Amino acid sequence: MRFVAKLTARLRMGFYFLVGSFLMVLMTCNISLSAATGNRVTVIRIEESINPGTAAFLARGTQQAVEDGAVLIVLELDTPGGLVSSMRTMVKTIMNAPIPVVVYVSPSGAQAASAGVFVVMAADVAAMAPGTNIGAAHPVVAGGKEMDETMNTKMVNDLVAFIKSIANRRGRNADWAEEAVRKSVSITAKEALKLNVIDLMAKDMDDLLLKLEGWPVQTKEGEKKLALKGVSIERVQENLRDKILKTISNPNIAYILMLIGLAGLYFELSHPGAIFPGVIGGISLILAFYAFQTLSVNYAGLLLILLGAILFLLEIKVTSYGLLSIGGVICLTLGSIMLFNTGNTGLRVSWSVLIPAVLVISGFFMAVAFLAVRAHMAKPRTGYQGLIGEVAVAKEPLAPEGKVFVHGELWNATCEDIVPVGTRVEIIGVENLLLKVRKIGDTKQ
Repeated sequence: MRFVAKLTARLRMGFYFLVGSFLMVLMTCNISLSAATGNRVTVIRIEESINPGTAAFLARGTQQAVEDGAVLIVLELDTPGGLVSSMRTMVKTIMNAPIPVVVYVSPSGAQAASAGVFVVMAADVAAMAPGTNIGAAHPVVAGGKEMDETMNTKMVNDLVAFIKSIANRRGRNADWAEEAVRKSVSITAKEALKLNVIDLMAKDMDDLLLKLEGWPVQTKEGEKKLALKGVSIERVQENLRDKILKTISNPNIAYILMLIGLAGLYFELSHPGAIFPGVIGGISLILAFYAFQTLSVNYAGLLLILLGAILFLLEIKVTSYGLLSIGGVICLTLGSIMLFNTGNTGLRVSWSVLIPAVLVISGFFMAVAFLAVRAHMAKPRTGYQGLIGEVAVAKEPLAPEGKVFVHGELWNATCEDIVPVGTRVEIIGVENLLLKVRKIGDTKQ
């Protein structure tokens, strides 16, 4: 017992020592991390259309940079534009960040078009790589609809006031910013530098940080100069949520999810009890409609697609000799073309996706409808109706009643003629539990 007690005490002491050592290591790590903060630059890369997914990614990256004690945020931008609501969210994130934000249009060949112009204008320091361009910020109506002159004027004036206020706040060319919105003017990086649209040009990240050394920026504590010698660069990586939002915000993915959802629910309604297609269809539709919140959806196109699915479903119940299916294909095709019909090519469904998707989904709907109609027209295989026309064997003489063997069961049967044992008979009717049969080859009813 003493040995056990001593062993227990030693194990307890060893455990305490292990825990204490682990805590010391953690404290050391914390000290070393704390010492490292304040000597890093956080880089956030956005290379896609501006949507709620990218706005959320920028907000998370900015918060992470603040928590890590970064001295500067660099937003690498390459965008064809996007949604006004998401652009306004990004502008607010940049202009209210507690640390300086540099927006860098990079690499060569990149662009800051449409909504991207507002994001560049909002930066504490705006920079571009050689071979990039900026501009063409005139608003485009969602859904490809025509807008009356009064509404168009209101929208343009609102965005002009917004971009001019940003430009004046940052000391940039407000006149050019107004032209970018009103006339969709676009300029190169060299022209942007000359016109005071941006602050500097840099060929890469190292060149950018070198030129930013000692650059004056306005902070909450007043004007400060950037000290970037020896800083480490830390890039914000997309987490699972960012990747999901980014993926389903792609019009092609949202479109495919919607078609999968409609196909799953259609299969479940035409074949009740399958469960799996209904579950997958429901999940896909939820994701698709969530994605539609991030996209410029033409609801006429969406309604045409839903009408097409309804027509395919009616094909099962109504004998239309294929006319409903043809109508469904037409609705599905027209709705798909109209669904994301905007002036921004980055927010449209690709033809290489649209055409195969319409063909595959239309073929699926028509195949399911064909199978369902064939099942409705097929001879019953269960219950009393399933016995009609089956061949049975007499196990007792039928004179006129006796027993017959069919489907592995013995049934009471009656026949107008005398039937010897072992004779094959055809079932022609069922009354309660009594089968009406006739000899094979007998034409009497």
